[in-house]
Amino acid sequence: MSLLFELTGIRFAYPGRPPVLADLGFALAEGERIALTGPNGAGKSTLLHLMLGLLRPQAGTLVAFGAPRRNERDFLEVRRRAGLVFQDPDDQLFCPTVAEDIAFGPLNLGKSKAEVMDRVDRTLDRLRLRHLRDRVTHKLSGGEKRLVSLATVLAMEPNVLLLDEPSNGLDEATGERLVRILNDLPQAFVVISHDARFRRAVTGQQCRIQDGRIGPPRPHPPAASGALGT
Repeated sequence: MSLLFELTGIRFAYPGRPPVLADLGFALAEGERIALTGPNGAGKSTLLHLMLGLLRPQAGTLVAFGAPRRNERDFLEVRRRAGLVFQDPDDQLFCPTVAEDIAFGPLNLGKSKAEVMDRVDRTLDRLRLRHLRDRVTHKLSGGEKRLVSLATVLAMEPNVLLLDEPSNGLDEATGERLVRILNDLPQAFVVISHDARFRRAVTGQQCRIQDGRIGPPRPHPPAASGALGT
């Protein structure tokens, strides 16, 4: 399997604070689906932002899609090929309607309006969200916003998905629907989730970040009984 991302010796610190990541290494290969675990503040979201160049490390190397990535120009291609679903949908949804939010990314890729509208409708149909097409985005429920956030990323047709707490706040039925959606997708992805059952349902292995470093991928621990979200 070829590597999609390879990070080596990554160090990152926010201004005036000790390093959140120190000598971290991480890799994602084609077809892999990896869950990131670790305590709050361990650097899980930071890692996803580094992978897209939204943050830059103070040390280390980042190779994405076979090429080193160092400056803003390097990361333009990465952001076309890897899509991030933010932890808070309100950080991702800013257009008046659902259709406009989903169209925003493909339009910025230079696609024609006709092609973009076709992508919008295909993405909505794929996620069974056609009934939300012309809804005002900020009036959606929290669960609807999370699914629309995913739709905005899928409409870009990325090679990789980076998912930051995508099941957070979902009721059980919507959470199970999200599991089915993710399991039907072809992309490799990295997912952050505090929900152990959700992690097991959508990924094959997990890595734990703690004290600035990340452990090797491991199988999920045995499932405990209980409803989704336990």
